[in-house]
Amino acid sequence: MNKKLSLIVVLLLTFFLAACSSKEGATSTTSTANSKDTKEKVQKIIVGTGTQFPNICFIDENGKLTGYDVELVREIDKKLPEYEFEFKTMEFSNLLLSLETKKIDFIAHQMEVNEERKAKFLFNKEPYNIFPLKVVVRKDNNDIKSIKDLKGKKVIVTATSNAAVFLEKYNKEHNAGIHIVYAGQGADDVTNQIRTGRADATISTPFAVDFLNKAADAQQKVVGETLLDSKVYFLFRKDETKLQKRIDEALVELKKEGVVRELSKKWLGADYTVEF
Repeated sequence: MNKKLSLIVVLLLTFFLAACSSKEGATSTTSTANSKDTKEKVQKIIVGTGTQFPNICFIDENGKLTGYDVELVREIDKKLPEYEFEFKTMEFSNLLLSLETKKIDFIAHQMEVNEERKAKFLFNKEPYNIFPLKVVVRKDNNDIKSIKDLKGKKVIVTATSNAAVFLEKYNKEHNAGIHIVYAGQGADDVTNQIRTGRADATISTPFAVDFLNKAADAQQKVVGETLLDSKVYFLFRKDETKLQKRIDEALVELKKEGVVRELSKKWLGADYTVEF
């Protein structure tokens, strides 16, 4: 009788331990699966930007990529846990092709709307600042006071940039006789050509001029009225409507919180989220 009772107890213990082991195994598997699912939900997004746009996207003295557009994207990233943003830097002229060929997922580089871009790409709906373009000359140049004084002058701009698109259109529509040349090495090339007199003017923004004068002794000044005061956006492929919508939602929140305004003041010297 005692032997029989002992056998029953042993069998019950064996069954109980086996059940506990199975339950623990199932719990562990479920936990791993949940962790895996959470990880898989985070989508890496490659953000295309540049390194030579003063105050917007540039490499600082510590070798860090920073600037208004860069820091704004980082703030947006904090609002969107389903995405992980990673920057990929390149020449401005390569950004559109990289977006089209899916090497990047969106562009953060003060992109203004024009018909060519609208036909091929998707802009987000919420602008993140106003981009004022003006004529820029060497500080001791008193002959050029506005765009009307650029006839026969050499004006340097970056190919495919907002300034280049505007100037090409203006030159054609007004038969302005402006000699347009294109920069080879971004902001550095423009600065050197203006400083040395190889170019008479460029088209840029007051905040870029302020930065270059302080950081690189560019010896530039802004003249005349604002030529173009348009809104700037992020740029996506046509099929990226979900990403576009989520970024707009985050941007609206950041505007309400005052984050966008403060970033503009810090990097651009004023609140360029509103029209002047």
